[in-house]
Amino acid sequence: MTLTRRTMLRLIGGAVVSLPLLSACAAEGSTGILLPSGAPLPDPFGVPLPVPPVLQPTGTDETTDYYAITQRAADVEILPGLTTEVWGYNGIFPGPTIVTRRGRRVVVRQRNELPVPVAVHLHGGVNPAEHDGYPTDLILPVGGWEPNPEHAAHHPMGDTTQDEREYVYPLEQRACTLWYHDHRMDFTGPQVYRGLAGFHLLRDDGEDALGLPSGDRDIPLMICDRSFTEDGSFDYPSLDPSLGGAPGVGEEMMEGVLGDVILVNGAPWPYLEVSDTRYRFRILNASNARRYQLQLDPPPADGPSFVQIGSDVGMLGAPISHDQVEIASAERFDLVIDFSAYPVGTEVTLVNAYGTETTRPVMRFHVVREESDDSSIPDRLVEFETLDPATAVVERDFRFARDRIDGERMWTINGEPFDPERIDADPALGSVEIWRLRTNVHHPVHLHMAHFQVLTRNDREPGPYDAGWKDTIDLAGGEEAEIIIRFAGHTGRYVFHCHNLEHEDMMMMANFQVS
Repeated sequence: MTLTRRTMLRLIGGAVVSLPLLSACAAEGSTGILLPSGAPLPDPFGVPLPVPPVLQPTGTDETTDYYAITQRAADVEILPGLTTEVWGYNGIFPGPTIVTRRGRRVVVRQRNELPVPVAVHLHGGVNPAEHDGYPTDLILPVGGWEPNPEHAAHHPMGDTTQDEREYVYPLEQRACTLWYHDHRMDFTGPQVYRGLAGFHLLRDDGEDALGLPSGDRDIPLMICDRSFTEDGSFDYPSLDPSLGGAPGVGEEMMEGVLGDVILVNGAPWPYLEVSDTRYRFRILNASNARRYQLQLDPPPADGPSFVQIGSDVGMLGAPISHDQVEIASAERFDLVIDFSAYPVGTEVTLVNAYGTETTRPVMRFHVVREESDDSSIPDRLVEFETLDPATAVVERDFRFARDRIDGERMWTINGEPFDPERIDADPALGSVEIWRLRTNVHHPVHLHMAHFQVLTRNDREPGPYDAGWKDTIDLAGGEEAEIIIRFAGHTGRYVFHCHNLEHEDMMMMANFQVS
């Protein structure tokens, strides 16, 4: 059955609903539409940076650590004096941080006390397909759920459970900064926007031996943008029909949803008191669509602003210095900032050079004390394997674009909207392939399970932010990149998609089957 875009939008329950006071935001380096807040916004740098709590296991044995998380709604104060309902892992946003070690099997029991189905994806994890969080493998809410009949007819649920599901993660992969988030088909955007995201930090002995900043100087930073209604609620243009929403669409919101409040670890433009020492920041862009160009203001008088030691899914072979860092949705950068470059008493602002007005400041560092520092950044970090293009057995081409199908506009890969039953690539387990990716506008392209390295951009060398093992590549409009992928890990069906979540929900996703 061929669906027009109008029919498709009705079936997914009006994934984007037309709202007033929308303004274009192309100047901010992102593909999306800015949704201004109706709530009064606080002055920046008025609240301390929160750090998500580390989740403690419910049990351990010789091989496995066990965890339990309940997804539930909770009322929290994000903007001063206002209450925001979040959908959170354990009722908090961001969710609790899971810290595990390479080679230790992890089992996470997820319980769904939200009013809608959920699916949990460990982003960057090399996991069996049945534990990857495939978009139709759902956990239904406690007490039952009535799906929209039209939607269910065209997108049947897959391996669905009631109330709870156990996700089993082997974690036989290099140390890195992973994150977990909702991945429900057609509704990833609104459900992540409401709070369903958290860190999972994977450590190993090799990383521990490097002497990098650790303890209170190893800090995860989840950066995202949100907008708020007058009463403090998250303002997202989506209604789920199962919650009483009425279908309807504003076509402009297909571009992506951009907020005007920058949150770091769930707090608006926070500050962090630091000593004049090195700090390690694991930076995650958890925005639905916004890209950031991060800079320090003022920059250090001598030396780089940032030293990159890791990328999405692992440490680099050697550190890379940056004066600024561009980061797209779902990317992670493991960065060290050396605050010894600033006198005690200095205030250093992390800014988004792509932003304007409220989207320019991100957070502020107050250098408040002198301390000794025994950390270091070695000239060599880890033994890094560079994949050889000569070992590739297949080359494939994928075009990410907005196409017209039966006269209607929709986001597609190679001219096709997502179909859970269609397989678009069939790599063999252990094989190496080269994929050429082409785009029409900004698309951060993410592959599940399989990690890759960037070979070229526009037939030239990789860009300054392409180093290391990646699971997401940021592509600007009109760009072409070659990536080399090793399909090591597991057999089964996985997806690749644009991680602009509105693009993903509007069908810019495809399957690959590893056999």
